[in-house]
Amino acid sequence: MRPIFRFASLLLAVLWINAVIASGAYAAGPSIIVDVNTGRVLQHNDAFQKWYPASLTKLMTAYVVFKQVQAGRLELQKPVTVSKKAAAAPPSKMYFKPGSQLTLDNALKIILVKSANDVSVAIAESVSGSQQQFVAMMNEQADNLGMSDTRFVNANGLPGKGQSTTARDMALLGLALHREFPDYMHYFGLEAIKTDKKTYTNYNILIGRFPGANGMKTGFICSSGFNQVSSATRRGRTIVTVVLGAKSQEERAEESARLLQLGFATSNKAKPSLYSMRPYGKTRAQIADIRSSICTAEARKQRYEGRDVEGRMTLESAYIKPLKRDARAVRVGLSGRILVGIPVPTPRPDIVGGSEPSLATTNLKPTLNVPVPTDRPSL
Repeated sequence: MRPIFRFASLLLAVLWINAVIASGAYAAGPSIIVDVNTGRVLQHNDAFQKWYPASLTKLMTAYVVFKQVQAGRLELQKPVTVSKKAAAAPPSKMYFKPGSQLTLDNALKIILVKSANDVSVAIAESVSGSQQQFVAMMNEQADNLGMSDTRFVNANGLPGKGQSTTARDMALLGLALHREFPDYMHYFGLEAIKTDKKTYTNYNILIGRFPGANGMKTGFICSSGFNQVSSATRRGRTIVTVVLGAKSQEERAEESARLLQLGFATSNKAKPSLYSMRPYGKTRAQIADIRSSICTAEARKQRYEGRDVEGRMTLESAYIKPLKRDARAVRVGLSGRILVGIPVPTPRPDIVGGSEPSLATTNLKPTLNVPVPTDRPSL
């Protein structure tokens, strides 16, 4: 074959692959792709539709903590105390007893890998004296970032009246974390954490399996479906994607991988800035609620169809590779003592402002070790 024909054949193959990437077999719900270095929006769909954030909320929990550490008001070795209120939070959780203490460093690792709701509340109370005051700080930072359609009502993302976000706003938060706190990005890319009794694999199954993946967070409640903010870096270019409302953990991961791949294949040329995007869409005033298509008996049944007898998932994405080793686990744990009386943390005046499913083995043709949902808030 002549060189010119070989070149033409190769060009056609590349164009076909890019068309497949761009079209996709489905679109989960609202989504967006952003280049972190330039802030350019490479693709978006219903980016201003209000949505329940679920445990994507914990990205802002971490952001507030990093802000306080950066300002010298907190240290990562600060003790975090689990109060009775924190211990009573619904799963996903660590089931630490009231009065238990751990470092802020370990608490961050736990909420970003295990998505533990009890530890999120403990962080909020230990940092600002109460979850209510911490949430005020979260909303203040959201306003500062221009997250105009976001409101937080708790520190963990469990269902709460009025709690909402958008794909565009979550992209703003993802970019802010990357740009403002590059030294803390390792918290979002941990493959697993390990206690004395158990190892917990990150619900973000792209980490270690999608080339260049380095974060960020997943989320799930019945009303939101399966959400994910993802990031990856290749050859010095970092892409952040947001997927809201996927029907399953598999779809969430596959769509996130597809969008990241598309992002790396897309030029910034003539693309709009994330910061200058104007609201669009007829339904943006109302928070979408997809509970009726996510948490019915039939929907749960469909999510488990196609799995093997042990409940392992099968991922069809060509972009997610098997992890041919054990997940690298970072040890976390308590400080070794239980406080009597569980003192309530005192706020500092200058800083006042369902769970992911359980873990199991997954098949990706070949086998892939990844978490499998049990449809409990909030992951």
